[in-house]
Amino acid sequence: MTATVNNSPNLVSSPPGTPILEARGISKAFGHVQALKNVDFELYPAEVVALIGDNGAGKSTLVKILSGVYRKDSGQILVEGQPVEFHGPVDAQRLGGISTVYQDLALVNVRDVASNIYLNIEPTRFGIFINFKKLYADAQEILHRLKIDLPSVKVNVGELSGGQRQAVAISRALARGRRIFLLDEPTAALGVEQQDKVNQLILDLKAHGSTVVVISHNLEHVFKVADRLIVFRRGRRVGTRLKSETTKEEIVGLITGAIKGDAVEAAT
Repeated sequence: MTATVNNSPNLVSSPPGTPILEARGISKAFGHVQALKNVDFELYPAEVVALIGDNGAGKSTLVKILSGVYRKDSGQILVEGQPVEFHGPVDAQRLGGISTVYQDLALVNVRDVASNIYLNIEPTRFGIFINFKKLYADAQEILHRLKIDLPSVKVNVGELSGGQRQAVAISRALARGRRIFLLDEPTAALGVEQQDKVNQLILDLKAHGSTVVVISHNLEHVFKVADRLIVFRRGRRVGTRLKSETTKEEIVGLITGAIKGDAVEAAT
């Protein structure tokens, strides 16, 4: 992926072409707390974007708006250049192809891998009976596409490691035809080896044409997988950087305010 640098030394332009998902001027308040202030955000095909910032920076609020959990107070959301309204998660999934994998993963521990991947959309025979042969075959095909190595699609999810459970949750989103994945702290509480496996899974999603947003505090993690890094601070987008043109020190400075954010993006 290539990008051009704007004339201003602080601004990095986005890749050329029309974003597959764009948010313009998004604001959201909870009572007297302004969680987001006139925020722009864009995603392009087959890229990994890191969304980073301290607690309370607005990352989770934006993700919940994009996934249909929250309604924006103002602003506009566009899918491939066309304005859309998300009245709930179903709209975000149907209109935007968006799937969010939260930290709790929402898996059913007492059911097997295949049943979790196809939860509530199991293939059936005669429209009544679950077609277990097809269920297991389809689940295995999804895992194979993502290069996920599990003991069996018939093992209960509760018996898997944290990294394997994360892989099952992502596989479930892929099985529903999603093309945009919003991953909330995907490597939190994982060991180094499991973190590496999740990182590889993110890169495999990108290789298959998906766009991935990684919400994380772990700069070591995001610098391994991200193409672009978007920094939020106090409800504003204060910086956008290509990974190849920034450093961890600069990103930390943007997060903390030690480095002044981009004037255009931080303006009221």
